Amino acid sequence: MAKGPHQLDLWDSIYRPFESKLYRKLDDAHPDLPVHILHFNYGALLSDPQRSTGANVGRLATSIVAIACLRAQTGVGPQVLSHVFGLRKAVEDSAWVNDVESEEAAKWLASDEGNTWILNSVDDIVKAIGKDEGFNFAPARESRL
Repeated sequence: MAKGPHQLDLWDSIYRPFESKLYRKLDDAHPDLPVHILHFNYGALLSDPQRSTGANVGRLATSIVAIACLRAQTGVGPQVLSHVFGLRKAVEDSAWVNDVESEEAAKWLASDEGNTWILNSVDDIVKAIGKDEGFNFAPARESRL
């Protein structure tokens, strides 16, 4: 599969040092799965389009949105954790430097305290929307283990 550099950069940034292993695991599940995920999720949906004018979402906000969407969905704990680590890696490898956040804010968002704040904020929103009648509209699947 031909992987575009922009979506591959984001994929690698989030999942390193396991990016190749995860790609192969997706390919083992179905050969179209990594193509779809890289091109349509990380390429078209999560990567900022390359442009010369206009605002970019930025690497930190992209990770926060991914964490929030996955956390609200429930039943996808490993993916939430991967994107929490991806947020931390964005600060470690300075992928956030073109974002509008200050270094202090970036480091706080990537800290245990910042991560907890993000997760708790999503939980509070879901709780308010769900009116305490269940976690949300997409209940978690029962574990088979």
